[in-house]
Amino acid sequence: MPALESREQDHQTTLTPSAHSSSTTPDSGNGGSRAGSIARKVGLVVVLGAAAGFAYWKIQGNQQENTDTANRTFQQANRAIPVTTATVASRTMPIYLSELGTVTAYNTVTIKSRVDGQLLSVNVREGQQVKQGQVLAMIDPKPYEATVAQAEGQLAKDQATADYAKAEAGRYTALFQAGVVSKDSQQVQQTSAGQSAGLLDADRAQIQAAKVNLGYTRIASPISGVVGLRQVDAGNIVHASDANGLLVVTQLQPISVIFTLPEDQLPIVMKTMKGGRKLVVDAYDRSDAVKLATGSLVTLDNQIDTTTGTVKAKAVFDNKDGALYPNQFVNVRLILEQRENSLVIPAAALQNGANGAYVYLLKKGAPPKQSGDDEGAGGAPGGGPKPGGKPAARPAGGAPGGPGAGGDPADAAPKDPYYVDVQEVAVDVTEGNVVILKSGLKAGDQIVVDGQEKLRKFSKVDPKAATPRAGGRGGPGGAGSGAGGRPSGGNAGAPGAAAPDGSAPAADGTGSGRPDGQGRGGQGPGGQGPRGQGRDGQGKGKPGAQQ
Repeated sequence: MPALESREQDHQTTLTPSAHSSSTTPDSGNGGSRAGSIARKVGLVVVLGAAAGFAYWKIQGNQQENTDTANRTFQQANRAIPVTTATVASRTMPIYLSELGTVTAYNTVTIKSRVDGQLLSVNVREGQQVKQGQVLAMIDPKPYEATVAQAEGQLAKDQATADYAKAEAGRYTALFQAGVVSKDSQQVQQTSAGQSAGLLDADRAQIQAAKVNLGYTRIASPISGVVGLRQVDAGNIVHASDANGLLVVTQLQPISVIFTLPEDQLPIVMKTMKGGRKLVVDAYDRSDAVKLATGSLVTLDNQIDTTTGTVKAKAVFDNKDGALYPNQFVNVRLILEQRENSLVIPAAALQNGANGAYVYLLKKGAPPKQSGDDEGAGGAPGGGPKPGGKPAARPAGGAPGGPGAGGDPADAAPKDPYYVDVQEVAVDVTEGNVVILKSGLKAGDQIVVDGQEKLRKFSKVDPKAATPRAGGRGGPGGAGSGAGGRPSGGNAGAPGAAAPDGSAPAADGTGSGRPDGQGRGGQGPGGQGPRGQGRDGQGKGKPGAQQ
């Protein structure tokens, strides 16, 4: 029995590993498959979690970046736009017609010889101012002096013959009365005496003609004026029949301007002239910028040119300073009236839109809020919180909208706010670079004349009067520094350069930090430098332009 039990135990022992082995083999394969599936699931979960975390991080970063961009955009949109302004003036304005004209000498004389002979001398210089009666040239007078002497000798001879004929006629008259000679003989002697007397008159006229020709050898100026270029030199033989003259003399004081008027404007000009009022005429240079002289309208031509539909007009100028010269091109302004209390603005201020002409009118104070304004679109100005969001970051260098750590306290002083409104105007007349208004503004109003391209209704502005100033350059702007384009402060600008006229250089400009990372131009006596453009918190101003 013990042996049998031992064998049975051995048999069970032998069978047990086999059974165990046969039972564990398939279990071991299933466990490995389950472990691989779990590992894959864990890996997938990790990858998805990482992707979700990255997406969340990216979305948060984009939201923060969008918030910062919106804040910067809002701050830039809310910043006052620098503009140049001018004041609406009320003054007397001339209403005039603008035409093209040509300066013409009041008198022009071509000096010619009236006798033949050799030109002995020219007694004036080219371009010389001469007076009426002044000797200009001399022709050899000797042949004409001889002619005068010859005529005078002939007169003496004929005088003796006439005296004899007169005495003979007296004797024949006495003889006829005594009955010695006939009546016919007495009449013949009287006729001979009369012919001798007539011959004396002819001789005297011949002498006078010879003296006239002798006087022509001395050529004098018939008018006061300016001598032109010499046409013939001394020593040449000149003739009265020569086509070209010796000299040309032009009268420049006074001087005239010939211009044309359209026939449509002729009635108003004629009406004014018939009223007895003398019309003032101003002459301007070719660029129509510099006034040369002031004169008056003298007359209009007696007919209209049918080819152009214009009529010629003549104006006279004293020309004491010699500003006008013959054949000079000028712009003519024929002043019709002087309109008092006219509202005048610079032409640069006038804008045109769908509703007509308008200007940007400067107003003091904060702009009124418009419907649809979203004050929380990018954070309130100066770092205020936006509705439902987180507070916006504050500038690293100081309080919201305030100066940076290195800014000048003077720059921190608050300025009076200004904004612009769109004001429609009615234009009356445009005269050159100024505009006369009918309505829309009043005297003393401030309007924008430069910088309109960035403006809209109720835009905040930083006005500057349009008055030129002399001096050196403004100092360069301060450099801002800080995170996210919010500078911690501005540095002082460098001294301004010396002015071209030799005056002292401008003093050190003072830079100031701005919340958007843009350094303000240095402010010196010569002017202020332009605003420096900030990037990544580094703003640097550029030298100011010459004022």
